[in-house]
Amino acid sequence: MSETTEETIWKGTPSAALDFWLNLGCILILPIPWALARWIQRKNTLIEITTERLRTTTGVMSKKVEETELYRVRDTTFLQPFMLRLFGVGNLQLSTDDATTPSLLLSGIPADQSLRDKLRKAVETCRDRKRTRVSELGGAVDADGDAPRH
Repeated sequence: MSETTEETIWKGTPSAALDFWLNLGCILILPIPWALARWIQRKNTLIEITTERLRTTTGVMSKKVEETELYRVRDTTFLQPFMLRLFGVGNLQLSTDDATTPSLLLSGIPADQSLRDKLRKAVETCRDRKRTRVSELGGAVDADGDAPRH
């Protein structure tokens, strides 16, 4: 079996467009420290999509790293509210078979169709490499057609 090297598909932080209304409100009404705190929080959130997994690192003082293996991704939905569409970003909703994270939302990522296509291809490649398939009636099935054991 050949070893494959893990490559980064995309890496970045959520867009500032997520806080557009908050930033506008700070100019008009709200205190600026609140907007500053949100900016620091967003800048300390790193989303990395590789050919093997999806890694989200969050936290300012303490860090939390959450990983989801790509072969566990069942479905993706790209949501682009009007304000995010103006800035060319959106939210990617992932439905997974992961017990701790059945639904994962990647906010403020580029509205790039090629990025979503690369993610879809990486998910399929990872499933082929792990010999797993998704059954619509209830969970993953391995290449031999056996249901997973719990």
